[in-house]
Amino acid sequence: MSFGESMKAILEDREAFGRHQAKNLEAATVAELKKKIADSGVKFIYYMIPTLGGRTVAKVVPAKHFERNLKKGIAFHRTALSDLQTSREGELIGGGVAAREFWALPEPDTFTVLPWDPEVARVFCTAYEPPHLNEVGGRLMPLDSRALFKAAHAGFTERTGLHMRSGLEPEMTWAGPGTEVNAKEDQSPAYQVDNLERMRPVYKKVISYAQAMGLDMIEGDYEDAGQLELNWNYDRSDLTAERMVSYRQITKQVARELGMQASFMPKPANGVMGNGCHHNLSLWRGDENVIEDGRVELHVTETAKQAMAGMLVHAPGSMLVMGSTVNSYKRFWDIGQFAPSKANWGLDTRGVAIRVSANGRMEYRLPDGMTNVFLSHLYLLASIEDGLNRKLDAGDPETQTGDIAGIELPRTLGEAIEAFKADEYLMNVMPKALTDIFIQLKEDEWARYCGNISQWEFDQYWEAIP
Repeated sequence: MSFGESMKAILEDREAFGRHQAKNLEAATVAELKKKIADSGVKFIYYMIPTLGGRTVAKVVPAKHFERNLKKGIAFHRTALSDLQTSREGELIGGGVAAREFWALPEPDTFTVLPWDPEVARVFCTAYEPPHLNEVGGRLMPLDSRALFKAAHAGFTERTGLHMRSGLEPEMTWAGPGTEVNAKEDQSPAYQVDNLERMRPVYKKVISYAQAMGLDMIEGDYEDAGQLELNWNYDRSDLTAERMVSYRQITKQVARELGMQASFMPKPANGVMGNGCHHNLSLWRGDENVIEDGRVELHVTETAKQAMAGMLVHAPGSMLVMGSTVNSYKRFWDIGQFAPSKANWGLDTRGVAIRVSANGRMEYRLPDGMTNVFLSHLYLLASIEDGLNRKLDAGDPETQTGDIAGIELPRTLGEAIEAFKADEYLMNVMPKALTDIFIQLKEDEWARYCGNISQWEFDQYWEAIP
């Protein structure tokens, strides 16, 4: 079964809701969640689900109703998964006001107490078509990017015997009291301990909250004006993506507590580093990392080169996912800011799209801070499988030879939309409902941007003639 056939089978399974519900109602599951709630003193639960835009929607329910929610789930308006975004014509994208609800069943093993208020917990949910609907009832919702990636990864493992692990590097910018930069005009403020000290109130709270929510925080640094990168240890890719949702929630809470602003905006200002979100990927067969071969002069196996070739061949087509906003592409126009501009790879160099490090990982450097990390992992997984199946050739390091010769990356959101639609493989293996809605969201954003009069235009043209 191919990637596309597997995805189709996943979305045509009308028994999915019933299996999930039955598992939720097992006596041991109910008893375990009841004990967690009682032991923690939690009184309220956020039932959460990520959206296509990488945001999170939720409903809050008193914790005492958890058994009811395990059975019935939570009902959301269908357009919640498409960010409740209204088009320029005033229509809710994803079905309009008349769109049906979907039902979100909780996943009890994701129960996590919020460390800033131990009376509140959060639980991730999976979105389904309501079981009573004809033809589609009980199926997984194709716009649930979290559930879709988990199911796709399980299929990938069945077909290849491999699983993907990942670690993220989420850069973000903080603004507010205490963020003043100490650096000379011709000097980067990166790594300077004085700048890190200025951000001590921020990193102490973020790391403490993250550790309380199960993130194994390993290191962090000051990178540019107000920019921090705080990393947690790599793990199974589905867990890494879920932890990114937690991390974003944590940073916004810390910003509220400190009277600051915390932003994942890809390029907040010219002349400073953009906020990337590099994906450090590795493929494993059991406990064996199949990326590295121990040879100092190359570091990577043929399997890794095929995987990288797949990612680079489909880099233009997946760029709309990796850089999903108008602002995303400003990262690639600012000269000398470490943002990759070509579909290439290299050995421990930061000027390429994929950097292979000495410790057996492929650092995919195109995604930015606003990327939906479930979607990015999903599209990378599909691209990797295509590279493995076709034994694609990544050519030589820091060049564009082999199957990646001549590949150009989109430089605007408009170009990315066209490249997304032109990638026949990705369009065919992904759910049509997902790609249709994602294109509609992005085309609307691009149209709004193209129709907006900026201050730059006013300054350039207001008195330009005669």
